[in-house]
Amino acid sequence: MMDTIVGGTGTGPVVDRDGKPFRALNPYDDGPPRGAGAPDGPPDPGSPRRRARWSRGRAARVLGGALVPILLVAVWHWATASGVVPPYRLAGPGAVVAAAVDLAQRGELWQHVAISVQRVLLGFAIGAVLGLLAGAVVGLSRVADVLLAPTLGAIRAVPSLAWVPLLILWMQIGEDSKVTLIAIGSFFPVYTTVAASLRHVDQHLVEVGRAYGLRGSGLFVSVQLPAVLPSVVSGLRLAMAQAWLFLVAAELIASSMGLGFVLTDSQNNGRIDRMLLAIVLLALLGKITDSLIGLGEKRLLRRWA
Repeated sequence: MMDTIVGGTGTGPVVDRDGKPFRALNPYDDGPPRGAGAPDGPPDPGSPRRRARWSRGRAARVLGGALVPILLVAVWHWATASGVVPPYRLAGPGAVVAAAVDLAQRGELWQHVAISVQRVLLGFAIGAVLGLLAGAVVGLSRVADVLLAPTLGAIRAVPSLAWVPLLILWMQIGEDSKVTLIAIGSFFPVYTTVAASLRHVDQHLVEVGRAYGLRGSGLFVSVQLPAVLPSVVSGLRLAMAQAWLFLVAAELIASSMGLGFVLTDSQNNGRIDRMLLAIVLLALLGKITDSLIGLGEKRLLRRWA
């Protein structure tokens, strides 16, 4: 009589006492052993252990991100309080806070912040939408790539301040010229990332979409855009940073409101504390808007994942 080989053909599946496949016979199974206290699958995303781990990771990230700014403020305070840097060259953190309180009590601080945020959001929205459309056309059409890509690449190389005299001549001194300048700065990061990423979309995905009857805008929205979503969000983040950069260029010239005006006015009056206040506010607002785009990215990825 032939000997029976455990796990061989004709013996049926080899199971453990729980009725599950015997993992000791699988040389590729290096997972944790089953037992009374070991889970058989991945932890539930809504389980208390998973939530606690996520909370600890988020707290560590927040604390780690705040460490460098706290050290910079400490060094800043030491340099000004010890007299290493004279106050007429670098105001201390206390003087900057006092300047912020003074402007807030006068009702001017939030007006400057609000008008700058409004200009950035309007210019960013216009530039991002136009950049998405232009990037889609250039990235999906070889003819448009040949005709438009060289010209747009040349325009992208024009410095921001070079547009100011021309925009003032065309649109006069007002909100239109400032928002247009910010839109120009926001346009090119989105256009560049979208066009470049659409050229490298997996053609198998496109063929599957076409097999389901998708064409034109339907194919773009349902297949191609989700495939390049991380690149699009990276372009949006770069565009938001460019919007804040171009805001300062727009408000430095012929402006009576905004954080750029605070910088210019403080320079003319020798108020180094207000200059530093404007710089700190620009940094905080830029980080806040970048974080909001990051939250939107997570929601979009969960939707289209």
